[in-house]
Amino acid sequence: MSAVRSLRKLSRAAVSGSAPRGSLPDALEHVAQAHRAHHPGVPLEPLRRAYVLAEASHRGQLRKSGEPYITHPLAVTLILAQLGAGMTTLTASLLHDTVEDTEVTLGQVREEFGAEVAYLVDGVTKLEKVDYGAAAEPETFRKMLVATGDDVRVMSIKLADRLHNMRTLGVMRPEKQARIARVTREVLIPLAERLGVQALKTELEDLTFAILHPREYEHTQQLIRQHAAGPDPLREVADAVRAVLRDAPVGAEVQIRPRHALSVHRVEKKRGPLGPCDFGRLLILVGDDADCYAVLGELHTCFTPLIAEFKDFIAVPKFNLYQSLHTAFADAQGRVAEVLIRSRRMHRVAEAGVVALGDPHRPAGDAAPPAGADGDREADGDRDAEGSRNADGERETGAQREADGERDDPTRPGWLSRLLEWQSHAPDPDTFWAHLRDELAQDREITVFCADPGSLGDPGVLHLPGGATCVDAAYARYGARAHACIGARVDGRLTTLGTVLRDGDALQLLLAPEGASGPAPQWLEHARTPAARIAIRRWLDAHPEDAAPAESAAGPAADERQAAPPSPPRGGQSAAVAVELPDRPVRLARCCTPVPPDRVTGFAVRGGAVTAHREGCAAVLRMARAGRVAVPVRWRPEAGGCRVTLLAEAFGRPRLLADLTETIAVQGAAVIAADVAPPREQRVRHTYTLHLPDATGLPALMRAMRAVPGVYDVVRATRAAV
Repeated sequence: MSAVRSLRKLSRAAVSGSAPRGSLPDALEHVAQAHRAHHPGVPLEPLRRAYVLAEASHRGQLRKSGEPYITHPLAVTLILAQLGAGMTTLTASLLHDTVEDTEVTLGQVREEFGAEVAYLVDGVTKLEKVDYGAAAEPETFRKMLVATGDDVRVMSIKLADRLHNMRTLGVMRPEKQARIARVTREVLIPLAERLGVQALKTELEDLTFAILHPREYEHTQQLIRQHAAGPDPLREVADAVRAVLRDAPVGAEVQIRPRHALSVHRVEKKRGPLGPCDFGRLLILVGDDADCYAVLGELHTCFTPLIAEFKDFIAVPKFNLYQSLHTAFADAQGRVAEVLIRSRRMHRVAEAGVVALGDPHRPAGDAAPPAGADGDREADGDRDAEGSRNADGERETGAQREADGERDDPTRPGWLSRLLEWQSHAPDPDTFWAHLRDELAQDREITVFCADPGSLGDPGVLHLPGGATCVDAAYARYGARAHACIGARVDGRLTTLGTVLRDGDALQLLLAPEGASGPAPQWLEHARTPAARIAIRRWLDAHPEDAAPAESAAGPAADERQAAPPSPPRGGQSAAVAVELPDRPVRLARCCTPVPPDRVTGFAVRGGAVTAHREGCAAVLRMARAGRVAVPVRWRPEAGGCRVTLLAEAFGRPRLLADLTETIAVQGAAVIAADVAPPREQRVRHTYTLHLPDATGLPALMRAMRAVPGVYDVVRATRAAV
């Protein structure tokens, strides 16, 4: 109701007439008060000029609720002012719909308010459906995210804009409410979480919860009302905590922080029926980091701590800048209270996230601007609406300037860098939209230290989403070079590429010579990040002859139409040539993977090519019985690199796969595909499709594999005859 009353006040003020020249319009008074609470003494003239332009340009426009349209940018600006946004952000938020919905142009905004304001306005301006059709929404989000990579204030304005739209969504048709709420839940709320703007995130969660799950929402609200009707036991617990901290040499403020509706619902789903202390948590605010730990010590000394509930997000902050100590304790009556302990600075960042961090474009080493300045450089001509430019006049992204040491962006979110990297390779809006939702569905981030094999230098730091594998790390580290990855070591131990990484892992990625190997389709099952999945799919689409999975010795028989034969080694011609047909291309059959000096025979297949098989291959016998005419084939004298499939039979034991993979790598072979059959009677079967730089090395490779402990046979794989 308070939001509705504020909206009505803004509406009345917006239509009550203009203020005297130079004075602040009545409609801006709420915004000015909220801004002064965070930034006292900052001139409000840019805000006044922005309001005058916005009110004049939107005059006559109405929202679906019947309110004057100017109430919307006013409400968005008030939300940001309450979070502590600076003057540049507030000016842009007042103007954020002018370019999209009125005759005002971006050039006019730039001329009147400067390049930074124009950049922010352009960043949140939607693309026209007339031009983009169904792709307008995903492409608008792509545009906003690219702009956010250069200035996180773009997304701050968008989040506040969506919050006010969600508050007033009741005038829409139910189906449109549901569609907007789903996009909010799947995209905007995860973005608010990643940018640390918890105050916006929690309200957005409750608003979408009410629309998409009305029954559960009403049930939760009834629980909250029932709890509020009686005495809150957390008040007694809070008084006991205050008494303990008064006797300690720590100045602390103890508050009761009620859970919002969706949080109550989640706690009930997790724990069952709620207890009287489950509807809120204690929030303790102190002066600095050391006081946080002093308070923690007092609580754990004077009450019974629940050690399993302790988390230290001060020593190890969350990926969205969040810092706090979490703990829980039981008092003398057995009442369990959850506690958050923060410094006041931590609390400000926890609530407002990147909004509280000010101007992200302050040069490295410069002193922080005065409170509220927020990069208040409306006349700064060094940066146009497309972002900063380098000495050559080319646009630089925020990530590029950060890498060059020219930007001191305190957020530096790894997830945003990953997103900006893979989105440029997303081939179409649908792929981008699907991968964006997948990326944002990851709710945590890990840090992995990745060093090149044999390197003595400092390892590179990779920030990856939780659940990422070695495949994801390879593409994050090497880009397209990761196509040649054949193995990995995690904490010094050889492991498979599908291994899920943990926070703090030390990783080494093993690469074959460039062009000697490529990703297998199975890699898509291991890839969690869009960057890896998009790169793998692009490679497989460009190399369809290499995209078929490796054949196992126990696999079904198939002719050439079912399993395309492999291509010759990349960078050269076929290793074999047809003797009656020298102009025909010759491919090596995948079913028996012949290599020099195997005796081979060929058969013509569709498309005019000839497929070469080892003599004695089951497919040769089958085609001969069917009356197919054999084509003599011989090896070229210069035949070198080759592809072969080997079957290793072994007794199961720990690290068998790692030892075999390492042996193959030591022998100089590249693993193209691998398959491990389920163990039977303590025996396992490994099938490897390998690329050898020289076929003459095959016998030595097979001997080395047989020498691995537990391996009792290694043979060339062929498919059984039907």
